[in-house]
Amino acid sequence: MRWAVFFGGLALLAAPGIGVGEDARTPVQEVSGSDTYRTYCATCHGEKARGDGPLAESLRFRPPDLTHLAKRNGGTFPATKVVRIVDGRDPVGGHGGPDMPVWGDAFKNAESGFDDAGIERKIRSVVAHLEKLQEK
Repeated sequence: MRWAVFFGGLALLAAPGIGVGEDARTPVQEVSGSDTYRTYCATCHGEKARGDGPLAESLRFRPPDLTHLAKRNGGTFPATKVVRIVDGRDPVGGHGGPDMPVWGDAFKNAESGFDDAGIERKIRSVVAHLEKLQEK
């Protein structure tokens, strides 16, 4: 039985998209920023992050065009600020507002059972995806 668990664990570590957590026993699922964005953000912000998602018109405030974040920040993508806005558990004054879901809590309560490190990986993957979408 122990060998089955051992070899099963090795197979898990060798599987694509799976790494090892800090304690070398916790499997870590790689998170796709584009998939996460499409699942949680595109409904409001749109597929190309221009603020034109299918629900944008029905919201009290139109979602911002996220392709100009770097441009509005002197040409530098404000990754740390965007992480805090997406997470929502540590609000940034004037950003994210009550209309935007608190994704840090939503990810923690998701069936995936993310711990704080998993939530951070998921949020950072979305932020990295948004950085790729920035207009020059």
